[in-house]
Amino acid sequence: MASLVTRVGALALAVSFLLVYAPHRAQAASVSVLDTGAASADPLAPNIVSERKGWAAVPEGEAAHKFKGDAVLSNERLTIVLRPNGPGAEVYAHGPKGPSLRAVLAPASDAAARIASVAVGKIAADAAGLDATFQTPDGKTLAVRFELTAGQVFVKTEAGAGTAALRVRAPSRFVVLPDFFADDIVVDARDIAVDKAELPSENFLLHLVGDGEAIVFAVATARDEDVPIVLADQGDRRAIQHSDIPFGKEGKDRSVYVAVLEEPGIWHTKSVVKEDADKTIELDWKPPFPAHWRVDWRTEEGLTDTWEMLVQKPDGTFARLDWFGQPDKEGTPDWQRPDGTRWTTVLGGFKVPCWIDKDGRGVLRPLKRGAPFKGPAIIYPVDRVQETPLDRLALVDIMRRTLGQGPCEYILDVEGQKKVARGAATCATRGKLDGLYSRKEQKAKRAEVEKALDDVLAFVRLVRDRIEGYVLFGRLMLAYLDEQKKAHPETEGFLAKMETLTRRIDSAYERRKVGIRSQEDATKLVVEFRVTLVDYEGDDALARCKKITGGLVGVGGSQDELVGECRVVVKLLRQQAGLAMATDPKVAPVAREIRRRTQQMLRGPAAYEAPRH
Repeated sequence: MASLVTRVGALALAVSFLLVYAPHRAQAASVSVLDTGAASADPLAPNIVSERKGWAAVPEGEAAHKFKGDAVLSNERLTIVLRPNGPGAEVYAHGPKGPSLRAVLAPASDAAARIASVAVGKIAADAAGLDATFQTPDGKTLAVRFELTAGQVFVKTEAGAGTAALRVRAPSRFVVLPDFFADDIVVDARDIAVDKAELPSENFLLHLVGDGEAIVFAVATARDEDVPIVLADQGDRRAIQHSDIPFGKEGKDRSVYVAVLEEPGIWHTKSVVKEDADKTIELDWKPPFPAHWRVDWRTEEGLTDTWEMLVQKPDGTFARLDWFGQPDKEGTPDWQRPDGTRWTTVLGGFKVPCWIDKDGRGVLRPLKRGAPFKGPAIIYPVDRVQETPLDRLALVDIMRRTLGQGPCEYILDVEGQKKVARGAATCATRGKLDGLYSRKEQKAKRAEVEKALDDVLAFVRLVRDRIEGYVLFGRLMLAYLDEQKKAHPETEGFLAKMETLTRRIDSAYERRKVGIRSQEDATKLVVEFRVTLVDYEGDDALARCKKITGGLVGVGGSQDELVGECRVVVKLLRQQAGLAMATDPKVAPVAREIRRRTQQMLRGPAAYEAPRH
């Protein structure tokens, strides 16, 4: 994958510019600092936020303003209310039905902190900030700055004195940690019996709020520490009450951004059972706007299998988008089949599991092959497409707006996600060479024959290098896990599970090593072709050609299957390490290291690893 600037092209750059620098151009974008005139004991009702009766605007330049009532920051998309003695900054999103209270933001503390005072930190037409001082029952003082920019859907928070993390109170059944290398981590409150847990230290965290109406999206500039979550209630009422997003170490940019994507249908969930496999399920949900929609399937083992929704065209064929809204040109012919069938290593042939049909309705078709899907499937918008309206946003939009394009590209490791292609696949080479020899064109097109042989050898070596990298990764991981058994015997159960999973790489290699043969064997086949067949025009030329190309396809096919199996193991290690932290904080240090190593191994995949299915 090229850099974002190259990748999205001129049109997408224009869209990005408009998104960042000119939101809501039809009306003047601005930020207001307001004083309600009277302090409220309870959160404000939506109609009060809409009507603003008796509220007074604080003019620019009056940084010394003393608030008589609640302090308010407001733009076209959000209203932030800080009430004296309130639990935090109350974030209202302006949706189609008016303002809705979606989150409460405060410094994280063991004892509930309350707002002690609010002062104007900065005030201008395009951006304003309020400095809030909180106090705990034991007298501890904590500070946070809340800053709002014109036209944006996020509030920027900066750590003040005594504050280490931002508490994001947005009760929700599901929390999602988006993963751009493997599968997302989806935490379902109903699966966690403990009332406190920790999630992996990532830059992004989603609270799926309400019944599909809002996503509260936290973006952190730091990822030094894990993210604690607190749960409460039981049964259908079980929910993740809040997450504590670390601000990071002193001396760095200590900011956490909290965005609210507000719109009916911005996320959707549908529960499936094993018996739904290969059945078409038409959802009572249509995407509220065109975007790159993602589905997180729950598997029978309690893991997540992440897929991107295809878009069905009027002629019944399917279009697939790769990252950053671009057509997946490499895979286009495979996705174009009207019956929605697809082939990848590991899964083999299957029917696509999720798409937006030509009438704009969401459709699910749980896989029949692979791990059975069972439980809630979750849909949300991960990126924009060319048709996405300028006033609608997806996750990657928020990442770009908050972090900036360069840091966003770095954190997403765009270069690491680039699929590596070298040479030509063995099956494609067989088709080319067999065709030339069947038409007796081998001598006239000698240069094409030579190039095909160079290409197929480059392809075999590329995939073999990836396989050897996976095998080395597995052996180093086993050695690391063995060391951790001695250093952390209290995590023996987790380490044993990781060890069993890692050994699947060696098992797969042993099972397929006869088929993949050695790199020298593939080289010998190519050399044999060059020596005996390049200029050969005998009656048996085609038969001899097919014998060698068939041997190469045998090597290539076995390699393709093996490299795909290895990738699946590494993805599972990455996800299971993250999930384990939610139920057993003791494993966090080892789990973090496993996730670091797996990301390094997943970088630069060969296309036949099916990195995005």
